[in-house]
Amino acid sequence: MKVCLLYEDRERTNETSYYDSTSIIKDLGLKAMFVAASKKLIYENGEVKKAEKEDQYLTDTLRTVMMSPLSSEEEIRFRQEIVKDSIDHEELIRDLYGISSRVLLRWNELGRGPREKMQQSNPVTKLITDIRVLHLFCDALSEIRNTINEQEQKLKSKGLIAFRDELTEAFSEEREEYIRKILDDISFYTDGMDQDDEGRNKVIKPRIVMECGLEDGLKFSSLKLEEVTSGSTKFYRPGSTMYKIQDFLNSRTPDSFSVTKDMHISEQAKTLEYGIVSYLVGELKGFTDEFQTFFDRLKFQAGFYLAAVQLKHQLDRIGAECCFPEVCERRDLEFTDLREAVMGLERRMTVIGNTCSLKQKDLLIVTGANQGGKSTFLRSIGIAQVMMQCGLMVTALSYRSGIFPRIFVHFTRREDSEMNSGRLDEELGRMDKIVAQIGEGSLLLLNESFATTTEKEGSLIAYDIIKALKEAGVRILTVTHLLSFARRIHEESKDHPEAGVEFLSAERKEDGTRTFRMIPHEPELTSFGLDLYEEIVES
Repeated sequence: MKVCLLYEDRERTNETSYYDSTSIIKDLGLKAMFVAASKKLIYENGEVKKAEKEDQYLTDTLRTVMMSPLSSEEEIRFRQEIVKDSIDHEELIRDLYGISSRVLLRWNELGRGPREKMQQSNPVTKLITDIRVLHLFCDALSEIRNTINEQEQKLKSKGLIAFRDELTEAFSEEREEYIRKILDDISFYTDGMDQDDEGRNKVIKPRIVMECGLEDGLKFSSLKLEEVTSGSTKFYRPGSTMYKIQDFLNSRTPDSFSVTKDMHISEQAKTLEYGIVSYLVGELKGFTDEFQTFFDRLKFQAGFYLAAVQLKHQLDRIGAECCFPEVCERRDLEFTDLREAVMGLERRMTVIGNTCSLKQKDLLIVTGANQGGKSTFLRSIGIAQVMMQCGLMVTALSYRSGIFPRIFVHFTRREDSEMNSGRLDEELGRMDKIVAQIGEGSLLLLNESFATTTEKEGSLIAYDIIKALKEAGVRILTVTHLLSFARRIHEESKDHPEAGVEFLSAERKEDGTRTFRMIPHEPELTSFGLDLYEEIVES
């Protein structure tokens, strides 16, 4: 059975992963988001009391899904609907994740994986394990079906409704009754000794009814299985008076014999039991095969939505308002009060938001005062775009953007011991790899690129590369201190509104105060570095 909670028409896929997801995670700081989303917050009287420890599986799941972008508005809406349902019915998605996790853990304990090969050499052990796995699957599927049916009238998302309907059909009450009847009949093979309501030991014994004809010489013919059931009988300790009485009565019964006193008959009886039970378990093989990968898929896909719910709680904790973004054409980008989510999560504080409206723009150049929030602004867009393209909410009052399945980042890096060349060579090397992969319809985020050389040389490099990429249909958002480059682009586009270039600047008041807001402004010939110098000297 398919789960199909991430995609409407298929299970998970890694075919659309971002080219350099490692750089995206590092430069946008997404690791902090993955970890935050993996922690369940414990509330007391409406206040957060503590956060549970990181669930590494949720961290890895969120990383995988976020780095595999959706490619259409329909896919994004499909996933957004399930996120909304998960937030409204948190216990449901938590139960789906919890049940599937417990099943997989117990399945591993029973010998799934490496130990399965070892069991192949012992057919009896394998048969017992198969029966226990059938019980495990049956109990878990029944619990999942009952859990999701409790929300039958409340679910709104197409994905969860389809999942519920398919599960109800694949594991109907009639099918469950049929499977449990067989498992009850062969329970003697695994259950062994049980206790009655008063705590007295009882033994589960088989009742196997065979029908056959007799030929000359009392030879069996046309042997046929009529009935297999399991029944309880009181257990008497061997050697006890009641045991001897029961054994005597059995011996006086004309149509009975004791397998305990004849090893040959005992072995034949065990062989018969094994053969019959193997046959009946084989009748249920289709059921086991059908749900062989179901719980792995359910844990992964429910894990993503549980991480989404817990991320929402983390964002609520810092007062970050969220919205579900809308898809528009690629040359437009509009948002209201967009905040940098990762910074807020790391510092547990409310971050200043920005509002922006870009219509039919292919290139955004952000300049302005040092320490004015430009890099934070760029990261906020990158983070929101990645979140949007995996179906999550974004930290804004509203957000509209096109879809860019290929996102590239080129942020300046600090020099470290692993660098085998100069910083400019390292930057150009990374850019060369990006250019080899980038193409029309891609999104490129540049943060202070080519600032590791002189202003003149860096401006020439930036101009040539960015102009070529823009002409190739790449959308570029860049933060830069290369003012010669910015002024040159501004002069060229000043009389050509159709050029699709927008300029923003980090706002700075007359007294040097930074507001950390980006405003429309042509590039200036200073980054106001003296403000910082004076602040340091004064302090």
